[in-house]
Amino acid sequence: MTHMTDSLEQHLSEIRRDIHRHPELSFRETRTAEVVSRELERLGITHETGVAGTGVVGEIPGRAQDTVVALRADIDALPIQEETGLPFSSVNEGVMHACGHDGHLTMLIGAAELLVRDPKPPVTVRLIFQPAEETGAGARAMMEQGVLEGVSLIFGGHIDMHYDAGVIIVSAGPMNASTDTFHITVNGKAAHAARPQEGVDAVAIGSSIVSMLQTLVSREVNPAHAAVVTVGRFEAGTAANVLAETAVLDGTIRTQLPEVRDHLKTRVRQIAEGTARVHRAGVDLVIEEGTPPLINSAPMAQLARRAAVLTVGEGAVTELETANMGGEDFAFYLEEREGCYVRFGGRTPGTRGTPAHSPDFRFDERVLVTGATFFRNIVYQAGELLLKQ
Repeated sequence: MTHMTDSLEQHLSEIRRDIHRHPELSFRETRTAEVVSRELERLGITHETGVAGTGVVGEIPGRAQDTVVALRADIDALPIQEETGLPFSSVNEGVMHACGHDGHLTMLIGAAELLVRDPKPPVTVRLIFQPAEETGAGARAMMEQGVLEGVSLIFGGHIDMHYDAGVIIVSAGPMNASTDTFHITVNGKAAHAARPQEGVDAVAIGSSIVSMLQTLVSREVNPAHAAVVTVGRFEAGTAANVLAETAVLDGTIRTQLPEVRDHLKTRVRQIAEGTARVHRAGVDLVIEEGTPPLINSAPMAQLARRAAVLTVGEGAVTELETANMGGEDFAFYLEEREGCYVRFGGRTPGTRGTPAHSPDFRFDERVLVTGATFFRNIVYQAGELLLKQ
């Protein structure tokens, strides 16, 4: 068994490093999909390529062929210039796997290998290699292609650098935040800065909007509920001696509860429109809905916890310590099907680790076998549950 594990670990490391060396942006993951297809073909797994453009979907028949459990991995990289100095650093200028998706897809390939080595799994397993998680568009695109048809349960996971390799994090409740984006354009009136009474100052109005938005979370959201309203971009004006005619504010709203999300979107609109009206300005506001909050149900978290304990032992399974305000489009799948999303510790023990989306992002490759084994185990746990029903 040890030899088999060592052999798998080496093979998964080789796949991961190849993918890491050749990262591809969302919906451009052509070479990545070819590698996935090659590995599934090697394992004799029937699969479809070109799903939602660059996605790959494989299927491993189970004893109960009409009962399907799905496993999902994301495959896209980020527009970041790598600075790790690793011998397998990105050869694609300005593109890097800085979020661990090279690890995620490798884990799923490893799970597929473990499942085909076993006797036929209890249920059919659908392997979803999804493009474009980083843009929030990939999950919906795959769903539109029917990847959830016939699926009873779906599971996924993410490398987390806040925890050591060998740890699996399973929690009921919110795991990731919603990720809505707002765009506010204040329409004032230009005038000479020496005669401000002749104009309507978009800078002053925009500044008031920013100040008002800062009170939303601190005064209108329960302190026990994580939420963020951030203005990340504020552009206005053309010259030092001219009142700005327009101001543009772009920002994000992030929450972990649907009701808080709805409240904040309503209040951002009211503040922008009300502040502009008081100052005799016009305003255009667009709120782009991003991913919803990712929320694990208690029964599914309990199921995933059993698989995690089988994988790494009771002492290496923990719960999420702090709210994760990053987005994850796996949430779209959980709006349609029951399932669970876990996190895999990827930090080398004794180190601080590096944050995701950093040009120095790297993880301990021992997490690859951990993730692969967890996904194999969750299939058996899910199959046992489904076949009892």
